[in-house]
Amino acid sequence: MDGIDAALIKTDGYQVLEEGPFLTLPYKTAFRKLLENLIAGKGDLNKVENKLTLEHAKAVSTLIENFNVAISEVDLIGFHGHTISHNPDEQHTLQIGNGRLLASATGVDVVNDLRSSDVKAGGQGAPLAPIYHKALMNSQDLPAIILNIGGVANITWVDTLDENLIGFDTGPGNALIDDWIKKKTGRHYDNNGFLASQGQVHESILTELLAHPYFSTSSPKSLDRNFFKNLTETAIANLSVEDGAATLSAFTIKSITNAINKLSKPFKKCIVAGGGRHNASLMSGLKESFPDQLISSNDVGWSGDAIEAQAFAFLAVRSRLNLPISFPGTTGVSKPQTGGVFHPKN
Repeated sequence: MDGIDAALIKTDGYQVLEEGPFLTLPYKTAFRKLLENLIAGKGDLNKVENKLTLEHAKAVSTLIENFNVAISEVDLIGFHGHTISHNPDEQHTLQIGNGRLLASATGVDVVNDLRSSDVKAGGQGAPLAPIYHKALMNSQDLPAIILNIGGVANITWVDTLDENLIGFDTGPGNALIDDWIKKKTGRHYDNNGFLASQGQVHESILTELLAHPYFSTSSPKSLDRNFFKNLTETAIANLSVEDGAATLSAFTIKSITNAINKLSKPFKKCIVAGGGRHNASLMSGLKESFPDQLISSNDVGWSGDAIEAQAFAFLAVRSRLNLPISFPGTTGVSKPQTGGVFHPKN
């Protein structure tokens, strides 16, 4: 809930031909509060959706103006919107964002609602980035794991074939740590993992958290960012801010490493993308388990903060070409599935 990531790529839906500029447009505090309330079941969905959409239009115009790109050079926008609720077991997922309004406001064709068709077909609707991760990889570096640490952490296992893709949410990423830090200090995150590095991991609490049935469920599987929130808030309620941060960080690290080990697939590299790669405490904890394989996405020349935004641009192009964006090994859908809703600019 930090803001909007916007990125430009040139792609044919199979390869990434060129990575363009990227920016993040932070949300103002008042709008972030509206989103938080909506996720908690309060507020006017249509009003917040339209505000969110116009913020995305602003992100598009800011991106192209800052980097001297003509709007006529942009063929298509992949519009993820913002997830309000996600319960694929009940065939439900809701990402707000008015595709028709965005197309009208920007003068560019839009594809949005990229998760619903997969969920309706019995899939998890997430993660959707694996096919983009595959497009980024050089074949000589395969097989590989791409680990994305956002609010939730997820992994993609890639080899040379689309149909072999594996992807799933491993467990918590940054969300629980961010929420704890905000509650205790008013800051939005644990900068560079500093507070966690000053605390002690409470092993008994960590063992309790890792005993959650989610971790013994087979993949593909996916999570809402608040899935573990009630459990962790109760478990760490009496800890200091540092010990809470350390224990939650260990929860993220251990759930990721356990998932990779349980996968039992060979990999040459584990490439870390997403905001979590900036957290030295998380990275050093992961490095202990994979000292020779773990590297940051920056080390392979990727724009680590831009990957999610780039992925949805790529998925939008695949949607228009009627190519699959989800696969049995990534969402549990019975066969490769395309998706998305198209909104022409006129």
